[in-house]
Amino acid sequence: MIVLIETRLSVAEAYLDGLERLGVAGLLLEPAAFANWVGALGPQEFAAVEAVVAGDFVGRETISRKTAKLGGVPLVALLDKRSLEETLLLFSAGFDDVIGKPVHVREILARIHRISGRRKSIPRDDTLSDLQVFCDGRDPIVSGETLCLPRRERRILECLDQTEGAWITKTQLFNRVYGVFNDQYDESVIESHICRLRRRLKMALGYDPVESQRYLGYRLKLKSGDLPAPRGASPTQTRFDSIAEAVG
Repeated sequence: MIVLIETRLSVAEAYLDGLERLGVAGLLLEPAAFANWVGALGPQEFAAVEAVVAGDFVGRETISRKTAKLGGVPLVALLDKRSLEETLLLFSAGFDDVIGKPVHVREILARIHRISGRRKSIPRDDTLSDLQVFCDGRDPIVSGETLCLPRRERRILECLDQTEGAWITKTQLFNRVYGVFNDQYDESVIESHICRLRRRLKMALGYDPVESQRYLGYRLKLKSGDLPAPRGASPTQTRFDSIAEAVG
């Protein structure tokens, strides 16, 4: 889920519509509401946040101090007008990236994915896998061929890929794909998407790369017959578990 902080509704709707077309959940908050939301953040919302994107408004340089509770998720600022002074100010304030407009939603997602990847302790070589997954709206590549997927299935595959072999629950997938405040769908819709996704991937790869286990959820096998090196949990799960213990 991408959290967008913006005061102009028309601007925010344009970006939210772009995210929706890619199957990515977006949450719009005004600056004051964002501060209150972070302060009351629950475990489910905490685990679903993938990045915070701040629009161009007065006082946004203070946003980085309010995101400390989010455990270092990428923090991106958007500039209406390119300015060296403003860019340097935002970087010094703790933003991970500053992007001048106009910018496509896919570029924002690609930058967020790149920031997240740099923060992982062990870089991954995707060229060793039969399956290449992108997080910028592109369809995955299977053995050199593009596999066209519906947006929800593509988004679920991206979420599975980002966990790098760690388990991700149905609830976590739902919150990332549909958003934490979405009451139009039931969580069981994820099972239907997963079923269709597994069938498509099995036909393309010759094996089922998605492993499922009751109570644990789902995880992705990066290579045929071979799982990634064992890991305790993804960064998202680690944050989720630490809060669960604290509130438990």
